[in-house]
Amino acid sequence: MRMCAPIRFRRLLTFAVILGDARHVQAARAVGGPALAFPRVGTGKPLALALFFLALAPASAQQPNPPAAPIVLDRVVAVVNKHAILASDIDDEIRLSVLDPNLVGQGTLTRQGAIDQLISRALIEQQIREQDMQAIAPSQDEVDARLKQIRVQLPACVRENCATDAGWKAFLAAHSLTPERVESYLRYRLEILGFIEQRFRQGIQISPQQVESYYRDILLPQYAPGETVPPLDQVAPRIQEILLEKQVNVLFDAWLKNLREQGDVEVLDPSLESAATQNPNPVANPVAGSGAAPATNTSASPGERE
Repeated sequence: MRMCAPIRFRRLLTFAVILGDARHVQAARAVGGPALAFPRVGTGKPLALALFFLALAPASAQQPNPPAAPIVLDRVVAVVNKHAILASDIDDEIRLSVLDPNLVGQGTLTRQGAIDQLISRALIEQQIREQDMQAIAPSQDEVDARLKQIRVQLPACVRENCATDAGWKAFLAAHSLTPERVESYLRYRLEILGFIEQRFRQGIQISPQQVESYYRDILLPQYAPGETVPPLDQVAPRIQEILLEKQVNVLFDAWLKNLREQGDVEVLDPSLESAATQNPNPVANPVAGSGAAPATNTSASPGERE
């Protein structure tokens, strides 16, 4: 063998001589460097030489590539009685907030506002599951009617001409929404509305004196001198509805606050921690925008100033 043979090959040759018959070691140069072929000279010797050859391979060839940095697809930001709320849920809530008429003029829903709504909704949902959910599940006709109302009345939708199929499709695309997601959202909110109606409206009575007081003290001052004022008997049903919704609001908010205090609510994201102890907000009502009573502005004109 020539003296200029690679050091690695010379070491292999020396090791082969020590193990046995060096005459059976043949060298051949391959494209990537020296290669060795070992004929059988004894039980276990070729295997031993092969293992030794592998041991001399460069360290870089033996070490696997370093693992790539992990990609976070989602994360838990809050836990409500063992129910996880994900960061993607907040993003979804913010996207869907464009369908909430109670946020018109309020600006974009913040992440704190979104987590507050999600916490409230999770608490309500857990109460629904403890009762007969089928009794309050909205029908497809109710969902379709609510969807139609949004498409023709929601200010953002009116601007995009959502009453037409092309306008509605463009509106959904602009807000990264799908028809299926919107329908699921409306169905869920109507389900919550049914629960609130069933739990809080029953048993509430509005007296004629309350209706007259609202008409005299709240409605009439909204009309300028000379404007036509609707008679009491014409607006009394709407006034009664507003007063009923106002009482439902009080009962609902107190009930929801109690659920928060008794429940196990843990916010894991420090930037959202204040939502764990935040009181229910009428603007961030979990049924806002679904036509629910708690979302009603009780100071509005019962005739909607038509």
